[in-house]
Amino acid sequence: MQRSLFFALFLLSLIWGGSYFFIKILLHDFGPWTIAFLRSTLGLAAIIIIMLILRVPFALKKIPWMPMAIMALINTAIPWAIIGFSETRLTSTMASVLNATTPLWTMVVGILFFQVVSHRLQWLGMGIAIVGLVILLGVNTDSLISVDLLGFICMIASSLCYAIGSQLSKRLLNGLSMYQITFGTLLCAMLGSGSAAFLTEPIAFTQLTSLPNIAALAGLGIFGSGIAYILFYYIVQKGSPEFATTVTYLIPASAMIWGYTMLGEKIYWSLLIGLALILAGVFLAGRSHPKAVQPRVRNKPTLQ
Repeated sequence: MQRSLFFALFLLSLIWGGSYFFIKILLHDFGPWTIAFLRSTLGLAAIIIIMLILRVPFALKKIPWMPMAIMALINTAIPWAIIGFSETRLTSTMASVLNATTPLWTMVVGILFFQVVSHRLQWLGMGIAIVGLVILLGVNTDSLISVDLLGFICMIASSLCYAIGSQLSKRLLNGLSMYQITFGTLLCAMLGSGSAAFLTEPIAFTQLTSLPNIAALAGLGIFGSGIAYILFYYIVQKGSPEFATTVTYLIPASAMIWGYTMLGEKIYWSLLIGLALILAGVFLAGRSHPKAVQPRVRNKPTLQ
């Protein structure tokens, strides 16, 4: 494996792990829907510039816009807004750890609604991850939970949105290039989140000139929703899809570094143990079973 691939993977984890830190910064001046709107707008601008430079055809007539809009809302706009709301009640570190359960919920949704074949190792992995979630909740004799329950539930709901959206994208968006999928997704997400933002939240346009907000928006939109996808698909093409998806295991760790160094968030043993169990569960549940024949599908990351 080339060293450049490991560097790209590390850089990708820093960008996507930092998204939780950037959201935390922006929540001081903007609402969750507004952040999702600004993020998708800047990400869209980045992917358009990249496609123009590389002379990649947009092929607008080839894109199935209704399925694209449905997938973009479920897999991008809605979970981005939910994550923003959750971070008003949880630390960025806790949010990133809970979002690491997305592969598990993707399997659950696939098993329950899309006839995906399951095996014992998957169920064992899910059980281990659930134990990790219980540890994160901090169940004790003094109080039922030590973590904000609404924020916890919302983060699980955002992971479920990613899971449903990932399953739908495999079935609705076949035949499109990675650039077309990213372009269509961000365009529809911008329109959907923008409509919700203008209807439900006051938008502080004057705060857009604030240097910390400009830096956070650049990190979240241009890098996290634009350049990060170029890195991801570079790893897929030069390495392998399996190697690229190992970024799932690195994102919570990089988010912890961001939260600890930039926001002063504390890292507890329960958080580390819960994260270890969740990632172990994801790893076990994601291992293929030799007797189970799985259909070949295109790998597509969730928009972190």
